[in-house]
Amino acid sequence: MVNIIIKYVVVLWAPLLTLTIANCYIFFFERDIVKQINNSGGLYVRYIDDIFITINWPTQHLFKQIDRWNKFDLNIKLKAEVSHSKNFLDLYIENINGELFTKVHHKLSYEPYYLPFNSVHPMHMKKNI
Repeated sequence: MVNIIIKYVVVLWAPLLTLTIANCYIFFFERDIVKQINNSGGLYVRYIDDIFITINWPTQHLFKQIDRWNKFDLNIKLKAEVSHSKNFLDLYIENINGELFTKVHHKLSYEPYYLPFNSVHPMHMKKNI
């Protein structure tokens, strides 16, 4: 089973293309991809411009499919990272003998600070945290 993280790049052809319109557009773009992944027993998850796919395909076949998907629309380019373990959003996902295991992943920039709003600290400190 191969885990793959795909980052897609949308070439913005209109300056007022909002996130909502982009999501609607990608929804129609990804319908055939999702159907193909689901029919193969895989898992497909997307959050904005990050896609996580896990599927039991040979790596070479997967890259051929990504090349084919890239031809659906010239404004969208899928870039793949294939591995048995990946960080996806705030998760560390690892494939061990066909089973997915997850842990919380903290980015290097993560700062676990919090301050109760009803504390005696000045307001400028509360706003900065």
